[in-house]
Amino acid sequence: MVVGEVSGDTLGAALIRNFKAKGIDAEFEGIGGPQMIAEGFHSLYSMETLSVMGLVEVLKHLKELFAVRDSLIQRWTQNPVDLFIGIDAPDFNLRVSKKIKDKNLPIHTVQYVSPSVWAWRQKRVYAIKYAVDLVLCLFPFEVEFYQKYQVAAVFVGHPLAQQLSLTPNSQQDAKQQLVLEPQQQYLALLPGSRHGEVARLLPVMLEAVVEILPQHPKLKFLIPAINQKRAEQIQEILAQQPTTIQQHILMIENQSKESNIGRLVMQASDAIVLASGTATLEALLLHRPMLVIYKLNWLTYQIAKHMVKIPYVSLPNILSKKMLVKELIQNRVTAQTIAHEVNLLLDPEQGQQQQQQLIQLHQLLTVDQSIQDPAIAILQHFQIQ
Repeated sequence: MVVGEVSGDTLGAALIRNFKAKGIDAEFEGIGGPQMIAEGFHSLYSMETLSVMGLVEVLKHLKELFAVRDSLIQRWTQNPVDLFIGIDAPDFNLRVSKKIKDKNLPIHTVQYVSPSVWAWRQKRVYAIKYAVDLVLCLFPFEVEFYQKYQVAAVFVGHPLAQQLSLTPNSQQDAKQQLVLEPQQQYLALLPGSRHGEVARLLPVMLEAVVEILPQHPKLKFLIPAINQKRAEQIQEILAQQPTTIQQHILMIENQSKESNIGRLVMQASDAIVLASGTATLEALLLHRPMLVIYKLNWLTYQIAKHMVKIPYVSLPNILSKKMLVKELIQNRVTAQTIAHEVNLLLDPEQGQQQQQQLIQLHQLLTVDQSIQDPAIAILQHFQIQ
């Protein structure tokens, strides 16, 4: 199993627990995070090794990434495993699956979380058809896409949609767990889980704080730090801010391997400004009004914008097929535009309107009867006893 970020680590840990619960006697190895390691997973490399996003950014680390891939392939050539499960991180994991097929290794290949082939670079589906024996899809429309190309795919649902009920824990519960003031109004700032995302997005978020405070002088801002490396990076950026701004900002560090600090921070907040990614689905399921922002390396963005086939980047909008939440991309990510949209979100009427739409979308995600358990889908497909 190979994962490249926190959301993949969460999926991997749940999948390991599922296999164990079904009595499957297995050993798990590859690249995993703290949640998977807590389940007995043997991680051969740090998960941070794969936490690179963007075409240009990946090029800088290509030599290292190829060395990691080749090392895994060499290990599994000498000591074949039964299954290779790539969890998200498609640019890396699909290359591993392809190498497995190229070498005719007796290993079944699974991609858990479909790459966004339906959104951009659709021709990747032919590479997936060659390299992957089974795709586990988080959303039903993905299965429909793969069926057109005769690729084996199963809808397993998004575990977050099952974990987070339509009546999630209250805001006050989250505030209590984080030892926050019960009556204080908070805005969550989630610049992403990767180094590059935080470096690009957190400074402009903090510039926006300067613009927001005159209209909301009592507002406080929460920034979750998912691990020690991100905490150090965030502290370094915060240290450059004036004391008057620092007084309004709380960095919340991860309290344990089991806790999801990002989720708690979102739950405790009245609204959220966050990077496009899996966290937008979590915010949707917590029914929190949100503003989605994203900024890539300039060259990466110029290449990517010609490849994207859909009008939205965030999951709430992709799933609802309309602009349910506001998206600010690339040059539109400025302190002024963020502050303007945040002021709208903090308006009780507008915030409540978006909240109701998110609840309706959450209901649609949880009523689908065709969802399969991912572990059962794998065991049945490969006829593993």
